[in-house]
Amino acid sequence: MIRDARDPAAIEEAVRRLAAGDLVAFPTETVYGLGADAGNDAAVARIFQAKGRPADHPLIVHVADAAGAQAFAADMPAFAQRLVQAFWPGPLTLILPRRPGVGEAAAGGQDSIGVRCPSHPAAQDLLRACAAATPAVRGLAGPSANQFGRVSPTTAAHVEGEFGASLLVLDGGPCEVGIESAIVDCTRGRPVLLRPGVLTRSQIAAACGEELLSADELEQAAPRASGTLESHYAPRAQVRLMDAAALQTALDLLGAEASGIAVYARAVLRSPSQRVLQRRMPTDAVDAARELFAVLREFDDQGAALIWVEAPPAAAEWEGVRDRLARAAAR
Repeated sequence: MIRDARDPAAIEEAVRRLAAGDLVAFPTETVYGLGADAGNDAAVARIFQAKGRPADHPLIVHVADAAGAQAFAADMPAFAQRLVQAFWPGPLTLILPRRPGVGEAAAGGQDSIGVRCPSHPAAQDLLRACAAATPAVRGLAGPSANQFGRVSPTTAAHVEGEFGASLLVLDGGPCEVGIESAIVDCTRGRPVLLRPGVLTRSQIAAACGEELLSADELEQAAPRASGTLESHYAPRAQVRLMDAAALQTALDLLGAEASGIAVYARAVLRSPSQRVLQRRMPTDAVDAARELFAVLREFDDQGAALIWVEAPPAAAEWEGVRDRLARAAAR
């Protein structure tokens, strides 16, 4: 059931369902989330069941503000506080030490927990209404509202297509960012980037005032985090990354009989076959991120068996898009 997120009655219904332990899908600026009361382990278990997600693969907890994070995080180091000041509300998740006895299911049983403050107005309205309710829901565990490992949803219709009309979906329009948040581990004394997003490494490093490390640069294993498995974000079609020259050569070799193929590229390519689906990838990384998942879903809906994608540039601002496409192509 899709309801307009601007309707106060829809927000009230969502709060009632969440307080009762049910699931509700809600928009964020990144992707749509499948939400449950993060403090209710039984409700969180329903997320894992609905998505077909392993119970030890942690979820991100969404809170209305920095103060809300204190209900789940035992500590926030100084560099993490600087990141909060710079980017919250916004597309950044922090992995923090978990407060004992809280959010164990959402954390996948770890002693750390991922926390984010989304900027989408509807998400903010929902989170504040939840916190003000009796009993209060202080945060929402909210992974992407899709089956585990598949393409994340960026519209309410995408969510309903995944879970059917019985799930309440708050419709906040298409997501502005389009790929999931960057994730920074703040549990090891130094900031470690576990997942890139639209925020670049240099932006994050400048804001926290410390060098931003990668998970493979430290001997200690990183906490498990959302969206960091090798294969993820995958459409039904097989994704293959190529440079523009290889794409054009492949199209020429297949010739006029080619079918079942979709091409997503910045370059202008020529196909001898009218049955090859083609979409132009934006030359701006932010625009490409915004439409990426919607394009992959569109190709699936059009029956493509193969999706050939021009590999994104090596520039820093493309890292989030490169990450999502590499994982989509890994299966």
